Amino acid sequence: MLLLAGCGDGSAGGSEDRASAGPVADIDCAKSGRVPGSGSTAQANAMEYWIKEYQLACPMVLLRYNPIGSGGGIAQFRRGATSFGGTDTPVEGRDAVGLGAQCAGGRIINLPLVGGPIAMGYNLPDVDELVLDAETLARIFDSRITRWNDPAIQKLNPGAELPPLAINPVHRSDGSGTTQNFQAYLAGAAPDVWQHPAEKAWHGRGGSAEDGSEAVASAVNYTVGSIGYFELSYARELGMSTVRIDTGAAQPVAASTTTASAGIATADVIGRGKNMILRLDYQTSAPGTYPIVLISYEIVCEEGNLPATLPALKSFLTYTASEEGQEPLSRIHYAPLPESVATEVRKVINTLR
Repeated sequence: MLLLAGCGDGSAGGSEDRASAGPVADIDCAKSGRVPGSGSTAQANAMEYWIKEYQLACPMVLLRYNPIGSGGGIAQFRRGATSFGGTDTPVEGRDAVGLGAQCAGGRIINLPLVGGPIAMGYNLPDVDELVLDAETLARIFDSRITRWNDPAIQKLNPGAELPPLAINPVHRSDGSGTTQNFQAYLAGAAPDVWQHPAEKAWHGRGGSAEDGSEAVASAVNYTVGSIGYFELSYARELGMSTVRIDTGAAQPVAASTTTASAGIATADVIGRGKNMILRLDYQTSAPGTYPIVLISYEIVCEEGNLPATLPALKSFLTYTASEEGQEPLSRIHYAPLPESVATEVRKVINTLR
């Protein structure tokens, strides 16, 4: 699917009404330019929103974003087919070295621009609230806990009438940044239980598999006894119950944009120089901090961006990282960057060459 936005396109979010009232965002527009991007499906709705808002203010710039997945976005960017790529896992090592077609004389850097909670949706009749912790989740998704009335689950949910149903853990069949981030959480928060690698391919044992987050959410929604992981927006759209996570804080933490932003705030910048790769604290017990968070990055050239598109690229990315670009994200189920992170991202964007 290709997302292509133009001035006056009122296909979502009331843009048609806003367009008639004039530009809605205070943006330092580029004078012209075509800026293609592609990649992560997790950030597709955020990109769609940003592009619509940007082009209401800056109709002289043509932006497009093709949500083909993180791997495809990285590949297209590396061969020079796009001006930026979207990925749910940062580009590192040899993959960050510039090629002749892209980043000549420079390196690929990662800019975090949007986050979101990875929700644990479940389908249990008459169980409206469910608490799980990292070790229990790890055992469920590795088929070591196979019944919903298992003592480990009952201990976390005293007083709940848990049925003796078989558990059907649903995971992604395709390579996915969502999968990689979920496995990173399990490995980081329950290392003695989950000893599989945190890769885009699923490594847990058993369960059933579906292609894409939408299919995973649909399978959980229609199959009693199921549990699966996907972006929070899918659970909200289906009216699905989601797990609260026992992190060791005084109260279990629900998946929300606010609690996910708190999770991002625990991250350390581990990339060097202008490369803003973040490392989350999966073992945090800070109150109101949801630990299962996906961070989506835009990959660009530190140096060697195409001169014809660089002004428009910097203008667009600066808007996305601004308070005006970040604040509305919670309304579409994304977690805005903490201001401390967004400020540093804007500084880096300003230095792109």
